[in-house]
Amino acid sequence: MRPTAATTALLTTVVTAAATLTACGGGSGSDPDTVKVSFKQSTDNSIHVMDAYLADIKKQFEKANPGKKVELVPIKAPDSEYYTKLQQMLRSAKTAPDLVYEDTFLINSDITSGYLKPLDAYLAKWPDWDQFIDTAKAAAKAEDGKTYGVPDGTDTRGLWFDKGIFAKAGLPADWQPKTWDEVLDAARTIKRRVPDVTPLNVYTGKPAGEAATMQGFEMLLYGTGDGRSDPLYDDSAKKWITGGQGFEDALSFVETVYREKLGPDVSTALDPNIQTIVRGDLLPQGKLGINLDGSWLPQDWLAGSGHEWPEWSSELGLAYMPTQHGQAPGKVSMSGGWTWAVPAKAANPDLAFEFVRTMQTKANAQKWYVANSGISVRKDVAEDPAYADAQPGIRFFTDLVASTHYRPAYPAYPKVSTAIQEAMEGVTTGDTSVEDAVSGYDDTLKEVTDGQVTAR
Repeated sequence: MRPTAATTALLTTVVTAAATLTACGGGSGSDPDTVKVSFKQSTDNSIHVMDAYLADIKKQFEKANPGKKVELVPIKAPDSEYYTKLQQMLRSAKTAPDLVYEDTFLINSDITSGYLKPLDAYLAKWPDWDQFIDTAKAAAKAEDGKTYGVPDGTDTRGLWFDKGIFAKAGLPADWQPKTWDEVLDAARTIKRRVPDVTPLNVYTGKPAGEAATMQGFEMLLYGTGDGRSDPLYDDSAKKWITGGQGFEDALSFVETVYREKLGPDVSTALDPNIQTIVRGDLLPQGKLGINLDGSWLPQDWLAGSGHEWPEWSSELGLAYMPTQHGQAPGKVSMSGGWTWAVPAKAANPDLAFEFVRTMQTKANAQKWYVANSGISVRKDVAEDPAYADAQPGIRFFTDLVASTHYRPAYPAYPKVSTAIQEAMEGVTTGDTSVEDAVSGYDDTLKEVTDGQVTAR
């Protein structure tokens, strides 16, 4: 999800890594009593949230199922490399795990490629499935109507702001902008009055990958219309929508941020590690005024994370992202999330789903949502006061689910996302005008969707 200029080198590395996995792994069918679980391990050696959670589930599973074992198969890689390595593994019965962690960003591509197994037969016999909200279920449903993954939570997005910087700039501690102009005006005020900090971060460009598309561009684009129709994909026509006025306005916002030097230096903004820089450096050290980002940030600041910042809840404020002109519904958010899926070539699918059932008891699901600063997709957890009060910010981000949007979950989306990142990068560096960036996007959109486009 984070393509680089060195695509050929990356693919070579990925193929080599996949070959190594083949040589070392021996295939998921090597032991009928062992379930192999593959997941994305953080590239930050100080963050062990997923590792610790799965180690606990492994203990529970093995205790409840005598004679059965769990082998955890972490893939330590940045997002884009994780997806490619995972797909390499899924292609062969020799390397396919029994259970894999799939981002909703790419699950439909893997479904279309035949890499995943439909889970409907399992879900029909699992009472807990009724506790999952419909929008979360839809994230793992394919065009064939079958469900291929069990969501382990969702996320929402909003504006994080530094109260100390705001105080110095003369901005209110309960700041809540009503329009895009008010966001930019606050950033300009910070630039004038607190010149030694970065006023506003909006992720941009190909190095940031889906963070640029979803935390950045789509948080703008989905706030340009009436909030009812999808600005990227026309479901009734089954076609992708070319760049119209809303698309142009969203790009103009990004251009303004970087042209007026309200954002990070361009070299920093286009650093592949920009998310780590924001969460681990700029925010904790009081160097960033406003950050357009996701609900999961606090997991990086919890005890034992390596970036402990217990004061974050008193030093940072939260505001929803407004629509462009304050038009209804007034606020906007995007949601994604991850799912657990069973590969089509898994040797032990029954054992894999039993592991999912263990992960997704109410108690274990709630433990995970709190540990990774996730948003509940289970109704019984969301209604539990212990969940809502477990961590500052959970109520704020959970409330945004009512006004959130989901990306078009179709196989072409990853390529569409890359085209958006390229348009953003062009206006961020100043190498491309907004008009030319929109035109370039339209050309690429037609190419990557085989001409399945329409104007709105």
